[in-house]
Amino acid sequence: MRRLVILLVLYAVMGGVFVLGGIEAGTPTLMLFGFLILGAYSVGELVKPLGIPKIVGYLVAGVLFGPPGLGYVSKPVLAELNAVSNLAIALIAFLAGAELQMSEIKARGAAIMKMVSVELVLTFASVTAVMVALRGLLPFMAQAPMSEAIAFSMLFAAVAVVHSPAVTMALLTETRANGPVARYTLGVVLVMDVAVVLIFSLVLAAARSLVPPAGDDGGVQIGAVVWEIGGSVIVGAVLGAGIAAYLRFISRELFIFGLLVALLGAEVARILHVETLLTLLVAGFVAENAGGGRGAELRHALERAAAPVFVVFFALSGAKIDPRTVLPLWTIVVPVVLVRMAGIWSGMQLGGRWARLDPSIPQRAWMGLVSQAGVAIGLATVVADVYPERGGQLRALLLATIAINETIGPILFRLGLKRAGELTEGG
Repeated sequence: MRRLVILLVLYAVMGGVFVLGGIEAGTPTLMLFGFLILGAYSVGELVKPLGIPKIVGYLVAGVLFGPPGLGYVSKPVLAELNAVSNLAIALIAFLAGAELQMSEIKARGAAIMKMVSVELVLTFASVTAVMVALRGLLPFMAQAPMSEAIAFSMLFAAVAVVHSPAVTMALLTETRANGPVARYTLGVVLVMDVAVVLIFSLVLAAARSLVPPAGDDGGVQIGAVVWEIGGSVIVGAVLGAGIAAYLRFISRELFIFGLLVALLGAEVARILHVETLLTLLVAGFVAENAGGGRGAELRHALERAAAPVFVVFFALSGAKIDPRTVLPLWTIVVPVVLVRMAGIWSGMQLGGRWARLDPSIPQRAWMGLVSQAGVAIGLATVVADVYPERGGQLRALLLATIAINETIGPILFRLGLKRAGELTEGG
């Protein structure tokens, strides 16, 4: 009740601000940012007693107060807050990388690789097949030759296989789960994040050859693919080595140092045209394992900032979801979401059996792989940039699918952790 009262007071205050100042006059971005954080935090606390993850509440608050809802946080304000969103992604990626320890990779790496490989193949193939089967319902594919329909279906599937490290980290931080299901899910999500960069780049190169974009010679940009992946690993390793040296010989003011690292890493990745998430993942991993035992101190220092970072990231993500774009596409989105889930489920069961894991682990862990967020949205935008006309329609379909997965994914993951008995008290 207290949170509801706070939320209503916030709503009344912002309504008064808009009435007195006039919406057209504009409201300072910093004020709107603060309102969004407080509003999202309150909604997250409201849904928690219902057994719903707080990050779903943050997403709902973003939809409610963003452009699709009340419009308090407008599209220009969202554009101004992109830097904040990028910093949040960098911090989440660094924390995710720091969660991986060499001893854990030795113990679970082979099993994770087997589950990733089977799940990736089955999900990619099944989503491609359902898109080809439904092409008659899609205006941009209905009259296209089969080769073009397959090319666009493969592009769609290459984005559909992406998971969400941000959602995984947010749920594990919120619930403090640290059992086998939580650790295997995190491992699969992180390895898949590396694999999808390669898969997407190769599929995009194949699509360029089958359906050359306007003004494109259809050439395969292998060099760009190699640099995006290899460059991310190199830059992340160098950054991680620098952090490890700081931890070994100075190790002071770790919280401020960690924020600076995230800022620096995101900016370096942008300048060098490497993938931010992968760069910070590698940096976190190297810092944790080469920091002479001080990596945990930096991780714990940054975890103090994790809660507000997750509020910011998911509230801004929610503000970019437009439910009005989902409804007209439900006849396509619903089958695609269900087929994708079936591919993930079957891939994890077969991969787990191949790795000779306890069957209860893949039976629960697949629920943590449904979520999608920032990386998938970024890849959808790349498709729209390469194919401005048909890619734009494909992007709209992808965003509608991602919106569904982003909403139901955290709920499923929490259910999987609960069934595995890995939720801590209060989680």
